[in-house]
Amino acid sequence: MTLKGELAPLDHGGDLGAARKQFPGAPEPFLDLSTGINPFPYPLAPLPPEASTRLPDPASLAKLLAVAAEAYGAPSPSHVVAASGSQILVAQTAFLLARGRATILAPTYSEHARVAELAGHNVVEAADVTQLAESRIAIVVNPNNPDGRIVPKDALLALADRLRRRGGLLLVDEAFMEVGPYGVSIADQSARGNIVVLRSFGKFYGLPGVRLSFAIAPPEIAARLATAFGPWPVSGAALAIAATALADVAWREKTRGLLAEAAARLDTLIAKAGLELIGGTSLFRLVRTREAAQLFQRLGEAGILVRRFAEYPAWLRFGLPDRESAWQRLAAALPPKA
Repeated sequence: MTLKGELAPLDHGGDLGAARKQFPGAPEPFLDLSTGINPFPYPLAPLPPEASTRLPDPASLAKLLAVAAEAYGAPSPSHVVAASGSQILVAQTAFLLARGRATILAPTYSEHARVAELAGHNVVEAADVTQLAESRIAIVVNPNNPDGRIVPKDALLALADRLRRRGGLLLVDEAFMEVGPYGVSIADQSARGNIVVLRSFGKFYGLPGVRLSFAIAPPEIAARLATAFGPWPVSGAALAIAATALADVAWREKTRGLLAEAAARLDTLIAKAGLELIGGTSLFRLVRTREAAQLFQRLGEAGILVRRFAEYPAWLRFGLPDRESAWQRLAAALPPKA
């Protein structure tokens, strides 16, 4: 196949503006499979007018923190801080520490390295969790994006113990933990003193535009983070939406099953196309193929956006279609198995 246009990987998933420039002749609407966001979002009820017409209420924030503590297994609401996205939590946590080495278990989000460097830390990457112990701050994404790697809980707690002895902190991003194995989260261990856990509301609940994430941390760290974010860290809409969604245990469990079924269906399409499945979660699948550039181009010209990786040119990540017509569109665009 002759490649057309600029094939430089997009910096992040979900950038349909860049995709339209890259594939100007693609049919609309674009089918965006480039993110790990749940395509079956939490059903939104009408918001009360005061969610937009008044400043966020401190009592509503306190309610949300209590609901989040229960949903995520935090020791208490005093361990929980809300913010408008995980990156600001990574950055502010990094700023709390004296400058030193920030070691990131790679490959993973490039944003974590960027914000740690902006906070003045010397950022290095490591391929094994045992290589993170000589750090001022060690960063692990668990389950990992894009390969779904799981670091066992006992390994993370052992790492936290080693870091504590030298004044280091362990930051674990659990953005995809809602679709991870039960019992892997270390949010319940945040009272140990040097563990900060991040949870992202938007990915599993399919509402990234709400811009809401949480840090679960020792109360003294949580208090310093809350002070840095000020009295209105998130919007009134975020408070109202998330307090309801996080308390809805039945929806959460039903959705875990729905996503697992969708991921299994995606695996079948991947196998039929002769692609090598190398990892993922039930929100996304990672494949490897020597024809990744050509397949990215083929899908883009069909109006289907998947995720490429500059550092790993043989990788592509597929999110989940949201309806039957989208499944059929993806099946038609994928090449037959050679």
